[in-house]
Amino acid sequence: MFKKFFAVAMLVAAVLVTGCGGSTGGNKPDDSPDKKKSANTLVIYTSMKESLIGGIVEGFKAKHPDIDVDWQSAGAGKIMAKLEAERQSGHLMADIIWTSEVPDFYQMKNDGLLEKYTPAGFDELLNPFDDYDGSFTAARLGTLGIVINTDKVKTPPANWEAIATDATYKNSFGIADPALSGTAFMSIALLEKQFGWDYIVRLHDNGASKSKGSGRVVDDTADGILNACLGVDYITAVKIDKGAPLKMVYPHELLMVPSPVAIFKDAEHKDAAKKFVDYLMSQEAQQKVAEAGTVPVRRDVTLPEKYNLPKPEDALANGIKINYSEVLANKDETVRKFSNLFK
Repeated sequence: MFKKFFAVAMLVAAVLVTGCGGSTGGNKPDDSPDKKKSANTLVIYTSMKESLIGGIVEGFKAKHPDIDVDWQSAGAGKIMAKLEAERQSGHLMADIIWTSEVPDFYQMKNDGLLEKYTPAGFDELLNPFDDYDGSFTAARLGTLGIVINTDKVKTPPANWEAIATDATYKNSFGIADPALSGTAFMSIALLEKQFGWDYIVRLHDNGASKSKGSGRVVDDTADGILNACLGVDYITAVKIDKGAPLKMVYPHELLMVPSPVAIFKDAEHKDAAKKFVDYLMSQEAQQKVAEAGTVPVRRDVTLPEKYNLPKPEDALANGIKINYSEVLANKDETVRKFSNLFK
């Protein structure tokens, strides 16, 4: 899988280095990762947006002021391309990876890139992986739903079928590109698992369109360019907090996409990385996860009512079940079929 990204790796290598994310370690955007690493800075590659990762890093820094942190954010596809470029150079610069494209973690595990680490208090966490061995741990139970623009859609869709058949969504429903977004890819895989590929075809036939990313598709819905979209919970929450006319609708068949976090086996700051993963799974950090508008992996967290999130145990129990190994084996074909369909 990594080799498939190499052709585009160098095109995106600068994306994570020059300001796509943020830093709490005082590093300037043009500082090279090598300089950051030599300065004992923990480096995190993530697809999480600032509204989620930013507050967690701040909380971690408050607990561990001696550890500098540089988090760099991009879509999962770009992250994997950058990692491939780094592998080709013989040096992985990141210590931690946290995205929502679960199959990538199985591939990295198979490639021997990940350090096995079971975080402190693991027995208190909700674990969506039946084959868990410590290579990666779910840090949130992300959900996707039908995000509607309430100025455009007065009656929320009753089910997933409405998006494929209702005239309300004709030529006005958006889906993020699964080649770029881990959550988008997983959502397509889950919908195909539940309803078959014919459902994806019918979405296309009803005029659904492909957007560049998970944030862009929600932005377009908030701006009224689209009537609705397949949207990520916490990205939608940010827009709702800013007054956008949006509402998240959860059909009965729940799209739950775990977001794993892992430590690289060759991490230069392995002790600091373990401390970060421990903090990420703590009650304090998981409360921040909930307040950002997504589902935590702990039960002892208060969910904000305004986001109408499912309870963690319900998200785990009611999410569409899928075999991640099979998803990994079929990933290239799924992305190819989607790309050919949504040209």
